[in-house]
Amino acid sequence: MMQVSKKTLNIRGRLFDLSTPVVMGILNITPDSFYEGSRVGSQDQLVEKAGTMIAEGATMIDVGGYSTRPGAAAINTDEEIERVESAIEPLNKFFPELIISVDTFRSMVAERAVLKGAAIINDVSGGTLDDEMFQIAAKLKVPYILMHMRGTPETMNQLTDYQHLVSDILKDLQQKILALKNAGVADVIIDPGFGFAKTIQQNFELMRHLSEFGLLNYPVLAGISRKKTIYKTLEISADEALNGTTVLNTLALEQGASILRVHDVKPAVEAIKLWMHAGSFKH
Repeated sequence: MMQVSKKTLNIRGRLFDLSTPVVMGILNITPDSFYEGSRVGSQDQLVEKAGTMIAEGATMIDVGGYSTRPGAAAINTDEEIERVESAIEPLNKFFPELIISVDTFRSMVAERAVLKGAAIINDVSGGTLDDEMFQIAAKLKVPYILMHMRGTPETMNQLTDYQHLVSDILKDLQQKILALKNAGVADVIIDPGFGFAKTIQQNFELMRHLSEFGLLNYPVLAGISRKKTIYKTLEISADEALNGTTVLNTLALEQGASILRVHDVKPAVEAIKLWMHAGSFKH
C-alpha cells in the first residue's frame, strides 16, 4: 500500500482532507471528447449533469473545453476560454460549495477559469505546453494537478518509447515538482497520465506500479475511466466500458490513489465505499 505523507490540500483557504479517497466527475464542454456521455451542450444540461454528479457523491468536477483525446482537433485560446467560462459561471452560481477543476494546458485559460470560480488547475501537459503555467498556478495559489505526458494530444501516440517506464516517468515528475516548488506552488497532485504517450501494455504496467508514485509524497489521481486500455482489451466500445473502469479504479485504490477521475460518479463512489468496508482502508 502506498504511503503518502501529504493528504491535505489548501483550497481557497480551506483545508481539504484526502485521507479518504474522493471522486472527481468529468464534464466536457467539447463536441468531440472520446466518450459521448461526458459531453454537455447547453447550460441547463450542464447544471443538471453537475447536480446529478454531486448528488451521487462527486467532491470535485473537472471542466474541460479542449478535447485531449489522441488525434483531437486543436482549438484557439479564445474559444477554449469561452467554453470553460460558460460552464464555470453557472456551476459556481448553483453549487457554490463545489470544488471545480479546470482541465487545460493553457495558462491564460487557467487564470480566467480560476477568476471565474475554479479552484484547481488540471494540466494534462505537466507544464510542457505553456511555460507560464507554473507561475500562474503559484500566483493564483491553487492546487495543481501535474500529469505526465509527452508531446501534444496530436503527437503523443508516437512518443511511447521508454528505457524504464515507471522510473522514467518518476524522474520526469520529480523534475517538474522541483520547478513547481521553485515557482512557489504549494499543493501538487500527481497524475501518471494513463493513455497519454503510453501504450495499452504500458498503462497496465503503470497500474501495477501506481503505488510507487506515492514516493513523490503527494496525493495521486487515477484517470483511467472508459479509456482505450479498457475497451480495446475487452474488445468493446467506450460506451460499454463502465464495468472495466470500476475494476481498474478498484485496483487504483489498492495502489493508494486518493482521487478517481471518472465519467460515472456513482459506481466510483460505491467502489470506494466497498473498498473501505472490505478492510483495505489502512490510513
